Amino acid sequence: MRANSRLWLVWTMVLVLALAVAGCAAPVAAPAAPAAESGGEAAAPSAEPVTIQVFYPVAVDAPIAQILSGYVEEFQAANPNITVEPVFSGGYGDVKTAIQTTIEGGGAPPALAVMLATDIYDLVNAGYIAPLDDFIAQSDPAYVADFLPAFMANSAYDGQTWSIPFQRSAVVLYYNADLFKEAGLEPPVDWQSWAEAAQALTVRDGDNVTRWGIEFSSDWPYWLFQPLAIGAGQNIVGDNPTEVFFDTQAMQDTLQFYNDLSQVYQATPPGVQANWGQGPSDLASGQTAMVAHSTGSLSGILSQADFEVGVMPYPGKEAGSFASVPGGGNLYIMDGASDAEKAAAWQFIQFLTEPDRVADFSIQTGYIPNRSAAFEAPAWQEYVATVPQAQAAADALQYAQAEFTVENLGEVRTILHDYIHKAINGEMPVADAMAAAQADAEAALEPFQQ
Repeated sequence: MRANSRLWLVWTMVLVLALAVAGCAAPVAAPAAPAAESGGEAAAPSAEPVTIQVFYPVAVDAPIAQILSGYVEEFQAANPNITVEPVFSGGYGDVKTAIQTTIEGGGAPPALAVMLATDIYDLVNAGYIAPLDDFIAQSDPAYVADFLPAFMANSAYDGQTWSIPFQRSAVVLYYNADLFKEAGLEPPVDWQSWAEAAQALTVRDGDNVTRWGIEFSSDWPYWLFQPLAIGAGQNIVGDNPTEVFFDTQAMQDTLQFYNDLSQVYQATPPGVQANWGQGPSDLASGQTAMVAHSTGSLSGILSQADFEVGVMPYPGKEAGSFASVPGGGNLYIMDGASDAEKAAAWQFIQFLTEPDRVADFSIQTGYIPNRSAAFEAPAWQEYVATVPQAQAAADALQYAQAEFTVENLGEVRTILHDYIHKAINGEMPVADAMAAAQADAEAALEPFQQ
């Protein structure tokens, strides 16, 4: 899921001693893991009692707190010397803000946190997180190698590995396949057929729209807009973390396509739309025929919909081209944790990312399995045999390019959002808005250039 930009946060402290709900995977004892020490080799974990906190975002359409609590119970049964205390808060932004507030206030950070994979540069530069290389070096080499490359791409920086993929997703297009069939429509293969399908499936009763052809949230637009730019021929980021590509024909085409969906095809509400949270339920209830959203919402949509749900990557501008980007959160160990806490956190990371447990987590949430071995798990194979949409969501990754990750991410992302909004609301011409976004972003990135 996406980051939540709210500056406030709501805390729910959950102390797990003996929870009643367990995950579907059987308890697996995590292998012994080393503890990272600054400037030296990792030390072996001790059997001394240790308590770790895990900061965790739960603002997704899945029972994340219940699922994780079940895993905690299993882990503690297999590792009685380690107590895990989950601390659940709203979204990714809330977790990051809470950690920043704690550290800057002189408090002790949690040992482990799930934060956006794209936060890596900011977290490293702030000194909040610890590198994992010592742990990885003393683990089975096949462990890290098994994670999907598209997800590991956001785990490395400056020659070190800083996080392990966990609840990872991708941008996809959900559609009501029954409505498509009733209208004699095939799934779209390019922007033209996509817009025409949205137009055909929009229903009006006089001036009142009873069903939109598509809902496309644009209040936090970078993640949903990025695949449009990729589909138009140019990603908005490259390999250089101090370079962006906002002032491009691809980005101009992206904004024009979005505006045309409302202004030309009248198939989506005009202007900036803050409908991310309601999109999945609007699709399930028939208020929209399509919604651009996260694979992390798959389980929620399937549980609500009484029709066949189609899942696919975005159609590209040209016929036969498709696009997506990965998203979601990684597991980070905090640099301020003690060596014993880091060692325990690493054990918990390995436990959470066992293939069978990854498959179970993906089945319960809709997140994409983060490692190859999970796709071979019997539970996953059985699941996709009856829920092919889950495999379709995972298959979208073959069309994915790197997610928007740059230095000074918060400021640069805000710049992009502000100018996208100006273009959508008609405050600036599309070309002028993207030229200004490029100039302002380059100024924000200049201090980080070497």
